[in-house]
Amino acid sequence: MARPNSRVPVGGDEDVLSFPSPLAPDRGATALDLVHQAADVFRSMEKHARETEARAQSLCTSALERLRLAEVRAEAAERAQRELIVTTDRKLQDACRALEQAQSCIEAQKDKLTAVELRAEVADAEARRAKEALALVEEAIRKRLLCATPPADSRLTAAA
Repeated sequence: MARPNSRVPVGGDEDVLSFPSPLAPDRGATALDLVHQAADVFRSMEKHARETEARAQSLCTSALERLRLAEVRAEAAERAQRELIVTTDRKLQDACRALEQAQSCIEAQKDKLTAVELRAEVADAEARRAKEALALVEEAIRKRLLCATPPADSRLTAAA
């Protein structure tokens, strides 16, 4: 490589100083220098690659941890959902049984009410017949024992 400051004497002028021509560059030293520079570049690239790999590893680890936590939350949510379904199903079955029991009780009460109404009608009819029989007995007593004729008003009252 030639240096830009090298001067060569011009013409035969002896008053001009001439500088010695620069020494030829040492090709081995230059090659060694280039090897060192290349090694520095490779070291820098390796360092950058290690840093990038470390960041990528950190991101992967972080992502895996977030994924694991998300899976745990999802499993917990699924478990809670299953428990809720079981609880809701149990409550629904209890409500259905209670409804069936209530309907059964209502039917039984209706049957009892119908029976009571029938007994009341029978008792009412028996009471009417007993009243009529009593009226006939009273009339017979009056006719046979007292030899009296009942007034017209009392017959109407007895028939009612």
